Amino acid sequence: MSGVGELDRPGTPGGPGGWPSAPAGSGSRSPAASSRRGVADPVKVLMHRHRALCERAVDPLEIAAGLEAHGLTDRTAARFRHRDVFSLAEEMYARVPRDADRSSASPAPEAPREPRAGVLPALLPGVLCLATVLGLRFTDDRLRLAVAALGVLAVALGLRTALRHGPLRAPANSFGVPTRTCWLIAWALFGDRVLREGLGTGADGPWHPATVSALALALACVPAVWCARLFSLGARRRLATSRGLKEFASSTTPLLLGVSGLFLCALGGLLALCGALLGEPVAYAGTGALGALLLLARLLTAHGFPHAPAVALGAAATAEATALVTVFAGRLPGCSVLATPVQALAGSWGTDAVPALACAPAALALLIHATRTLTRASAHALPPGSP
Repeated sequence: MSGVGELDRPGTPGGPGGWPSAPAGSGSRSPAASSRRGVADPVKVLMHRHRALCERAVDPLEIAAGLEAHGLTDRTAARFRHRDVFSLAEEMYARVPRDADRSSASPAPEAPREPRAGVLPALLPGVLCLATVLGLRFTDDRLRLAVAALGVLAVALGLRTALRHGPLRAPANSFGVPTRTCWLIAWALFGDRVLREGLGTGADGPWHPATVSALALALACVPAVWCARLFSLGARRRLATSRGLKEFASSTTPLLLGVSGLFLCALGGLLALCGALLGEPVAYAGTGALGALLLLARLLTAHGFPHAPAVALGAAATAEATALVTVFAGRLPGCSVLATPVQALAGSWGTDAVPALACAPAALALLIHATRTLTRASAHALPPGSP
């Protein structure tokens, strides 16, 4: 196969020592290069093993991410006489045979840019939810149920449209995540009132959803998209400048933590704004924990890690359902002890403490998991949501 055994192309770093490539047309090779291109060429064997990866790669970074996804580390790269995976990927990219129009040396690749098409769809859930809230405020009881049903359907369709574009789009293998997410959102809307009824502290009168939490979460789709894009672009820039997997991970972890904190600040501001505009109490703890959980779950799912989000969302939903079941089971004769933990929690911290304690540990677990998975180069080899 022509070109496989040739030295690196001009302008491309060759190995751990940065040996210069031989000039075009010259037949001389350095002694070190000759020893590395001998009968036993481990890099050539590795190239043959990952032939498809090398041939479809558009830059060395994609090869580095692919090698890391297959379990190759910087320590393993030392066996191929390279200081790290990135240096090894540069040699593999330089030695792979290519068409004539791709054989010339090219400048260092720039970090890919995300399309901005996902920003406008992210506005849909907030706009539709705001219209629904206003509709509920200016309609009587006869039309309120119809307005609420149409509003929920419209917001759900808008949310689906928003999540099918931009950096939060996810592959199709996220089984179980939507169902558990719907339960958590339903609790944010009606869980507090249902829990109060079970505890016997609910106020008389018609039921109203927690419009402040619903509106704030819907409007938070915009900062969620911006934070996800900020993390994606920042991670790829670090991938383009890092010289090792550990260096990339150590530089990406603060970015992930900063993006998560930025989203929580934005959600807190939206909760305060919506509470002031609607004149209703704000559930900061429960809604904030739910928002952080949903962002981290979607971020992991969009980058190809759907299992942990499904487990975390399921654990939070199970905790909320268990609290609700124990409260109503405590009404049975001789079973009042079952409702004691929830009664004590609600009496000391309010009913908002139930979703907060259900979602906050799950969000923390996902954040720890994300610092180990989203800081890997292979998590950013392709745009988020790519198959």
